[in-house]
Amino acid sequence: MGVQDLQTFLESVALEGGSVSVDLLKIARNVCQRQQPHNTNRKIRPPGGNKLRLIVDAENCLDRLYGGYYSDWACGGQWNRMIQYLSLLCSALENGNIEVAVVFNGTIEQCRMDEWKAEQANARQKVGMVLKHINTKGTPPPKVWWTPPITLRAGLRMALRHLGVHVMCTMDDHHQEVIAYCREYGFHGLLADDAEYAAFDPPRYFSSENLKLTYKSSIETKEYMLSVLTKSLNVTQEQICIMAALLGNFLLPESELQDLYRKINFVKKEEDFAESSVRSLAEFVRTLPPSSNMEGLVIAVFGSLEDKRAARFRQSVQYYLNGTASGFLKYGAPAKPRQKNIEKKNIPVPKDEAVVDQLVFASETSEQQRETLQNYNLLTANSVLSSDFAEMDILIKSAEGTLVDSLLDDSPTSSTDPLQRENGVANGGVHTGVKEAQDAIKFSSGKSNSNSSKQSGSKHENIVVPSVSPDVLRTASLRHQKGLMAPTILHVLSTQEVRLPCLMEDEGNREFPPIHEIYLPLRRRIYAVLFNLHHLRYVYTKKKESGELAENAPPPDVVVKEWVYSRSNPYQTPEQVKAELLPWAVPTLQRLWFGPAVDDKRRRMRAFLSCLNSDTPLILNTAYVPQHMLIMACVLRYIMSQDRPILRRNELDSFLCQAFNPNLMNVQHLQELTLNFVLSRGVQLAALFMKGVDMAILANDACGAPLPWLMCCPWLYFDGKLFHYTLSRSSHAKNILEVCDNYIERVVKVERMRKAILEGLDFKFVKVPPPQFQTGIPANYLPALPLPSARVGPGARGRPIPSRGGQLQVAGVVVGSWGANYGYQNNLRQGQQIMPAGMTPYRARGRGYAGAAFGRGRTPKPITYPVVNRKSQRRASE
Repeated sequence: MGVQDLQTFLESVALEGGSVSVDLLKIARNVCQRQQPHNTNRKIRPPGGNKLRLIVDAENCLDRLYGGYYSDWACGGQWNRMIQYLSLLCSALENGNIEVAVVFNGTIEQCRMDEWKAEQANARQKVGMVLKHINTKGTPPPKVWWTPPITLRAGLRMALRHLGVHVMCTMDDHHQEVIAYCREYGFHGLLADDAEYAAFDPPRYFSSENLKLTYKSSIETKEYMLSVLTKSLNVTQEQICIMAALLGNFLLPESELQDLYRKINFVKKEEDFAESSVRSLAEFVRTLPPSSNMEGLVIAVFGSLEDKRAARFRQSVQYYLNGTASGFLKYGAPAKPRQKNIEKKNIPVPKDEAVVDQLVFASETSEQQRETLQNYNLLTANSVLSSDFAEMDILIKSAEGTLVDSLLDDSPTSSTDPLQRENGVANGGVHTGVKEAQDAIKFSSGKSNSNSSKQSGSKHENIVVPSVSPDVLRTASLRHQKGLMAPTILHVLSTQEVRLPCLMEDEGNREFPPIHEIYLPLRRRIYAVLFNLHHLRYVYTKKKESGELAENAPPPDVVVKEWVYSRSNPYQTPEQVKAELLPWAVPTLQRLWFGPAVDDKRRRMRAFLSCLNSDTPLILNTAYVPQHMLIMACVLRYIMSQDRPILRRNELDSFLCQAFNPNLMNVQHLQELTLNFVLSRGVQLAALFMKGVDMAILANDACGAPLPWLMCCPWLYFDGKLFHYTLSRSSHAKNILEVCDNYIERVVKVERMRKAILEGLDFKFVKVPPPQFQTGIPANYLPALPLPSARVGPGARGRPIPSRGGQLQVAGVVVGSWGANYGYQNNLRQGQQIMPAGMTPYRARGRGYAGAAFGRGRTPKPITYPVVNRKSQRRASE
């Protein structure tokens, strides 16, 4: 059992009418017609205008926002396809008069740690099956193992922000904040697939998993009828909250409720387990006292108030009641205690203008934003829609006229609408942002410090808990809430703790270290920037010189707890990671974020480059590295600067060649492009690179955004499918000119960018492993084929790449053939040798080998092949 059984039961066929297919555009028309005033001359408009307003839980529909289960999602992400799908979706929503707010989970909920570990275990299992499938089949994995591509959340936030969609990140409790925002701002419904929302009873509950944009210019999904659920179970909404608490959740897990389940005595059946458990529990809950009589309820469930589960059961029931229409106002604590806490810290509550100012870094001037938008439009001007997207775009535009007729002509959005403010700041959003900022400051000064003080340092260590400036923390809180900043920054500043999820990598891979371990030095430098470690060491030095500190006093260190998986520590305890100084005097975080001077701008960029080992002259020369490829160049330079070599030369060239490929933004071309095979190493290299992009975006935000956010978008310089295609070509191409389709100007760009990446590095490329022939031809024989007319089929060049099989032809005659070859394993059976025409195993090897292949003392008979008359063959061909 578990609370998710409630959602499963809601979706089941057994609950007739529990879910119905709907068209959101039709619902939007009905909403608009109901909201039209009788007197058209009046300018009265409800908050939000005549629109269907929906809030979307992004965590439940990452695959739908990505655009579906594309076959090559494991290759690193098809980002241009994603951005064009989102463009069409947003266009359809706007034409259909639907307004959405997309909410990402930006919390680090300690109470849900077990849930997060279970999710990571499930992700690791899927990744293992994906890589096993690729190793054995050499083809993209099926959609049943779909896992979000790395950097998907950051990419979605940037894409939706660029398309004008309101984006938010939760801060304290994801589910409660989503439902509270839905109720507070009058949203008509919620798109999600989570049983906890079913217990909260939102105004309307739509399925995010079934959301799809069709060729009929409709936006279809399913609506969950919660009234049918309560009617079918014969319970009230309050009793649904009690059921959710008893099904088992993050507060009171089902493993501790087994005695209750035996008491209910329901029959467990595999095919309808969710239905039987929910119905049996509903019968039991109908006999219980109401939640207003909490003590009686606890006694009825556990038999005693002294039961060790009683407190958590109360908390669990109250959690779900707080999400209901009558209880969500009680969830938010009154403002007076928080105001007193802020007054103790002497932190003024900002007004609207102050909040707008705090949302913007000093680097984000209006001139810079206009220039960046101009450059972005130039870069994406030649993007090409795929055939299915183009057809869908035409249908959406043709339907626009009929939709507009049903709406009011003069329907300007009210200035009080929280989703239509140009800077993303609402009247209500200001209150919420300040409230959450105050909560974060309170949490940082209380809980975080107490946890950090428990860290046991040795006599030679001085672990300190640095104080964070209120202005910095408030700005980080507001930017976090508006989706303008990587959530990790607020986690580090407020709790000194981060969680690192499982990635698309083979845990038994020995070719390069784990990806999180590769980027550990980068994270340590980011921590040093966020906690002003250089300033702490400077103050320490001055105090030591003045005699305030003893000579043997150790320098201060800052420690961040990282939850990272390893075989020795599978998320059991966090790793204690010390911040690492940058090699120059980095300014404080306040100067990096708010400093308006020209020197501050230069220091912001230098701090960002230093974190990525990229503080070199050529890296900022746009003749070598275009601005929109700076993230890519820095990530590749960081990878090349590792002590242990990771990339091969052709792999570095493949990253660069696909970035300069004019088809990078041609979605039509990429859709028609076919990958004959997929390499496990290529999948892991793409994951390594995209994780580096994610970390580079984090470093850019931590240093005050010296690089404009539009220039960080991954679709400007990477596509997973194109990378794998380029990688396969580079593995057997004669030179880089051939990889660049014989365009010399493209080769020049690649050579220049490679020079900037490798400038001043003592780098080493990984050696290509020796070829393992799957054809049966001896390794010392293949180079001895001097015939100019000989054509070697796929796989015969000796490259350790998969092939679908091939043939060896000499003078137009097939003299050898072989089957498919996937991976690096040599599955040849002894004695199955395929030889060129006119040769025997004896001649091919130069000496007898009867004992080697056929058993001791047994001599094989020579295998003869038909001798081909090459002259007659040439005459026939002529």
